[in-house]
Amino acid sequence: MAITKQTVAEIIASYLRHDISLAALVSWAEAAMMDGEFDESEAAAISEVVARLGVANVRAFGFTWEDCEQQPRQLDYTARRK
Repeated sequence: MAITKQTVAEIIASYLRHDISLAALVSWAEAAMMDGEFDESEAAAISEVVARLGVANVRAFGFTWEDCEQQPRQLDYTARRK
């Protein structure tokens, strides 16, 4: 099954809702980069965001609220605080 913008937006949303840990988010992103099939028409945006998620646990890269807003924007979604 191809990974779409919606797939990536949903995994980010799961992380923001605390349904998955940062470690799970990073693990998913690493697996997606290695083995995932990105939707061909969306591959550039998806691979950029997924690559960024794959290093979210590295202190030098981190994963801030600003990142959480920016990454979905690249996928044509919007993150909002409740």
